[in-house]
Amino acid sequence: MTHEFLPSVEESYHRLLEHIPGMAYRCRVEKARGSEQGFEYVLEFVSRGSFDLLGIPAGDMIEQNQNVIERMTHPDDLPRQRQSIYDKVVMGQPYQAMYRLILPGGRVKWVWDQGEGVTGPDGGLWYLEGLMMDVSEQKFMELSLREENRQFKTSTDSLFGLGGMVGKSEAMRKVYELVLKAAETESNIIIYGETGSGKDVAARAIHALSGRRGPYVPVNCGAIPESLMESEFFGHTRGAFSGATGNKEGYIGAANNGTLFLDEIGELPLQLQVKLLRALENKMYTPVGGTAPRESSFRLIAATNQDLAKMVREKTMRSDFYYRVHVLSITLPPLRERLADLPLLTAAWMEKRGTSIDIPLPVRLAMEHYGWPGNIRELYNFLDRYAAFGEAALDSLGEAGRAGLVLPDFHDGLTLEDATLQLEERLIRQALEKCRWRRGEAAACLGLNLRTLQRKMKRLKMFQSTAALSAD
Repeated sequence: MTHEFLPSVEESYHRLLEHIPGMAYRCRVEKARGSEQGFEYVLEFVSRGSFDLLGIPAGDMIEQNQNVIERMTHPDDLPRQRQSIYDKVVMGQPYQAMYRLILPGGRVKWVWDQGEGVTGPDGGLWYLEGLMMDVSEQKFMELSLREENRQFKTSTDSLFGLGGMVGKSEAMRKVYELVLKAAETESNIIIYGETGSGKDVAARAIHALSGRRGPYVPVNCGAIPESLMESEFFGHTRGAFSGATGNKEGYIGAANNGTLFLDEIGELPLQLQVKLLRALENKMYTPVGGTAPRESSFRLIAATNQDLAKMVREKTMRSDFYYRVHVLSITLPPLRERLADLPLLTAAWMEKRGTSIDIPLPVRLAMEHYGWPGNIRELYNFLDRYAAFGEAALDSLGEAGRAGLVLPDFHDGLTLEDATLQLEERLIRQALEKCRWRRGEAAACLGLNLRTLQRKMKRLKMFQSTAALSAD
């Protein structure tokens, strides 16, 4: 009875192999000739998936048999492929390898090859059995993203923006470099910065550049009532509590294969920090009212304007949670420390609003002398008011908005040209002092290019007193 059943099992197994995606194979293992170490592989079986994967019918593959896959393997990948498979099978472990195959006609495909060695009654290695899948699309996307990041890294000096962030000041160039490094890792990231400095924009840039296929899920931790936090983060099952009329997916589940962005992470209560810590460590969580744990492969980016290390000392944040979150840190500079970026930020606002407005010199000077405690968010709100109400919006800038231009006092013999030159010199000197005597930044603040600024300084005979000026 048993013998009659075995052929049908064999046939079912064979049919299954013929219909699974990719190419199933079995190779007979032979000792490599003239070598103490190493094997040669003779193809004995290959599924019909060989035609879809390689463009070669299964029968033709079997006829070629001896090392047919190795003959197609890219020469740059062959030594690594052979060695990685050999190392695993001699230890009796399954193998996995990713490498390139050169198909007939010269086309290149990336394949994911996984399998294991089969030993015979003598304990020796008799076969390799495995499955080969086409991963070209994912691999080429990864390589394209890596090349984009490499190009970004080699040209950060000329960047005017990155992933929604705007600016070309030295402070922002350093931020771009950190963002690109962060995008290449899977580590948790913490972004420090004042309110309105663009922490969410930086987090979105990291997510976009990382190539993660899942969604970007932003969460404002300070806006969730403490009584609802556990349900909001982990979800809940029907009947878990009064009012839970159905199942709900939480933020952690929604961020699977993507990025979970926790803004104002310092607002999380200690009890929730414990439960989030477990989810961060093993990527497993259990919905409120549920019993079966679920998996979510999310990447965490947190942000805060608080001193988290101080919170740990004051015991308002758990130290183990802090160290899990604080792996890579990025600090965004406040707007008052990168005033040279004001023209670019203003242009970005105009592009976003689809409008173009003239910002006269008195308004630009007021903007440059204001401290911007609300940073970029406050700047964009000011520009919205200015577009609607004109110079009346300057009242919101306090003393900086009311100061206006300090004009030269009129007296006999003062011509308009002389007054204009005096005003130009005063403004240029103020801009240079504001930008720490860096001519490039001062020119940007004044809405000039560097060559025009240098020409005006020469005309005003300002070079003698500014001999040590930097062009940067």
